[in-house]
Amino acid sequence: MSRKIFINLPVQDLDRSVAFFTALGFSFNPQFTDANATCMVVSDDIFVMLLVKPFFQGFTPKPISDAHRQTEVLLALAMDSRDEVDAFVAKAVAAGATVTQPARDYGFMYQQSVADLDGHQWEPFFMAPDAVPPQA
Repeated sequence: MSRKIFINLPVQDLDRSVAFFTALGFSFNPQFTDANATCMVVSDDIFVMLLVKPFFQGFTPKPISDAHRQTEVLLALAMDSRDEVDAFVAKAVAAGATVTQPARDYGFMYQQSVADLDGHQWEPFFMAPDAVPPQA
């Protein structure tokens, strides 16, 4: 069975968020876009629904966390190379993101962290398949 994942993130300003993620190279599905939400296409099976906060609140009885102050989720995004990780971060920072941690090199994996305009933490990484440590 093929499964798709839809990640839902609250945003303050939908147009501003769309401009930010467009600058990072993402596209949007107009079928699922209106004044309250948009569907950002990450891959054929992964989508991020950006929902304005009042609309997002309608899906949960819990308060919406302030991603600038608390960690709600870490969005790890696999890249094809270290250069692609660095380029993604550079584009994100140029579009208004904040670097949340310096680059980390674990030998088998290279990772960086940025917070988008609403504080959601994105972790682009490259994992070298031939350098993955064996299972314990």
